[in-house]
Amino acid sequence: GGTGVLWWLYAKQRISAGALETQVAKDNLQALLIYAIAATVFTVILFLIMLIMRKRVALTIALFHVAGKVFIHLPLLVFQPFWTFFVLILFWTYWITVLLFLGTTGKHPVPNEEGFVEFRMAGPLKYMWWYHVVGLIWISEFILACQQMTVAGAVVTYYFTREKRNLPFTPILASVNRLVCYHLGTVAKGSFIITLVKIPRMILMYIHTQLKGKENACARCMLKACICCLWCLEKCLTYLNQNAYTATAINSTNFCTSAKDAFVILVENALRVAAINTVGDFMLFLGKVLIVCSTGLAGIMLLNYQRDYTIWVLPLIIVCLFAFLVAHCFLSIYEMVVDVLFLCFAIDTKYNDGSPGREFYMDKVLM
Repeated sequence: GGTGVLWWLYAKQRISAGALETQVAKDNLQALLIYAIAATVFTVILFLIMLIMRKRVALTIALFHVAGKVFIHLPLLVFQPFWTFFVLILFWTYWITVLLFLGTTGKHPVPNEEGFVEFRMAGPLKYMWWYHVVGLIWISEFILACQQMTVAGAVVTYYFTREKRNLPFTPILASVNRLVCYHLGTVAKGSFIITLVKIPRMILMYIHTQLKGKENACARCMLKACICCLWCLEKCLTYLNQNAYTATAINSTNFCTSAKDAFVILVENALRVAAINTVGDFMLFLGKVLIVCSTGLAGIMLLNYQRDYTIWVLPLIIVCLFAFLVAHCFLSIYEMVVDVLFLCFAIDTKYNDGSPGREFYMDKVLM
């Protein structure tokens, strides 16, 4: 649909173009043509991919369907990005305030060449900013992990409640309460592991930036390889941590036990995990693309009637970037819910077989 609209707008602009057309109008017409061609190519590729992967999306579609039911019963999950962002902003404000205090800590102010006063830290204070930077990374990861644990706890409560009308009045607040009372250590340990991987990667990235243009090709290649390996390790650990939080929400075990249990479940369902991660991530990516394209298309339609506004590209790029960020924040929660549901489904099928006394907890869509 969007591709057809773009071609229609291009044809309309070309027909209505007069002999006194300005250079900016020609550029806008060319931009419309590029958008239309790109949309056409993307549509064809998307159609071919969906044709190839049509047999692998059954379980993923079922999980997405159940995830939709989760959001119907737990609508406050939608607001989790807001609360997380708000807490992060508060922490970052506090962190910057402390950093400013550290920067002005010193017993002997020394005037510099520009005429300003410079505070030189002495003794252990010289190394406090390293501690402060580690705290920034760790606590930021801790806050994000708390969000994952909260979502996991709420979704686990939903999944393992047979009668959905018997759900707690506020499953999300109940999950937060369990997190604060019992699982803060689990979240702290998981976020600390991510910090231990993230800091070396950031140091290597800093070294690579400082040595840019000075090191030889071999050293540059080795640095990039190390950075890439650490990035991959960080992503794997993040995924394992998220599943460990889900296992903790199910069994109330410590972090190491939960991580081991989650790893065993994921290995036993490796093919399903691969299918869900590929197909599911692709579907979520399509959702982001759909939101961005819809926003961009709406922007093009509005700008089409603003003839006095000549430059289209910059505002469209800004609007599309903002739309992508918003879509990413909200669809990441949806992705988290799908991952939690899958682990619950895997555990359910492992320990239950549908016989009397061992009935499945899963939704009928997943059977």
